[in-house]
Amino acid sequence: MSASLTTRRTLAAVLAAGALMGAASVPAAADDHHRDHRGAHSALVIGDVGNAGRGHDDRALNGEWVEVRNTGRHSVNLRGYTLTDQQGNRYRFHDLRLAGHSGVRVHTGKGRDTRHDVYQDRRRQIWDERDTATLRDDRGAVLDSKSWGRRGHHHS
Repeated sequence: MSASLTTRRTLAAVLAAGALMGAASVPAAADDHHRDHRGAHSALVIGDVGNAGRGHDDRALNGEWVEVRNTGRHSVNLRGYTLTDQQGNRYRFHDLRLAGHSGVRVHTGKGRDTRHDVYQDRRRQIWDERDTATLRDDRGAVLDSKSWGRRGHHHS
C-alpha cells in the first residue's frame, strides 16, 4: 500500500507539473494567436440586416441592406472587399474608408454613395428571407458571415 501511495503521489506531482507547464505555455500561444488576428481585417464584421419587404420599387430595394461594421479603432479602406449572398450575387467595394467604430449599409437599389450608405444599383432584390451574407477582404479571405431566416440570425 505504501508503494501504491508513493506511485500516486509521484503521478500527481508529474500531472501538476505538466499542468503548470501547460498553463505557462497557453498565454504565449494565445498572445501569438491574438497578434495574428489583430490586423485591420479582424475588426470588420457583418452587423444588422434590413429587409423592407418584397418589391421592385426604389423604396423596397433601398430598404434591403446589409451593414458592414468596423469594430476596431482604426479606419480601414474597403477597396476590393466583397459582400456576397448564397446565390453568388456580389458587391465589390470601391475606394471607401470606413472609420473606426462605424458602419456602412450596403443597399440593394440605386442611390448616391456616402460614408454611411453605398448602393449596388440593382433592379431586383437579392437578399432572400433565408440567406447568408459573406464579407471577404481584397484577397478573398472570409472575414465574417451572417445567416438569417426561419432559424433566426447567427454568425458563423
